[in-house]
Amino acid sequence: MKTSQDPVRDYLSAVEREASALPADRRQELLADLAEHIEVTRAERPDAVIGEILAELGDPRTIAATALAESGSPAAPAPAPAWGGADDSVRRGKVHPLVPLLLLVLAQPAGMVFPDEGGSLIGGLLRITGAVLLCTSVHWTAGRKTVGVLLTFALPGVAMAVWNLADGGPTGAGPALAANLAALVLTAGTAAWLWRVRRA
Repeated sequence: MKTSQDPVRDYLSAVEREASALPADRRQELLADLAEHIEVTRAERPDAVIGEILAELGDPRTIAATALAESGSPAAPAPAPAWGGADDSVRRGKVHPLVPLLLLVLAQPAGMVFPDEGGSLIGGLLRITGAVLLCTSVHWTAGRKTVGVLLTFALPGVAMAVWNLADGGPTGAGPALAANLAALVLTAGTAAWLWRVRRA
């Protein structure tokens, strides 16, 4: 297959070709959204290789199939392997990307607000569910999922385990509150980052 010297143009042309069954206005909107996303990502990460950015967006056929399915068009093509081969997953996420992030963020306050009424158990279940949904989501690359799980699940979990093994840590509510707030800030910050770098 002959390719031009502009991989972005090739990529957008492939999406346009695969999405030819979409109404023209919806197809142009899709292409404009993709072009804007590529431009913003290149501005935010000037050292990133363009192939990596395009791989993060996904395969043109998968993007077109998703757009066709969302528009209700009957002739949605079957998904193909991911563009650039960076991601094996080609299925559309059934869970909105906000769900795992909210579960991970709300886990910490649940334990803080209800410490004696099963808040730790509820927080633990929220954290586990959020981590599983994050790991199985198609909205992030494997590397971003790993960072997300480490910073929202593993690190706060280890910190709480160490705190509990040390008989609740330093005496007094102040240090406990500070530790919980630090974990909450770390989790919320990581969730905000994951939301910003998610794939559509």
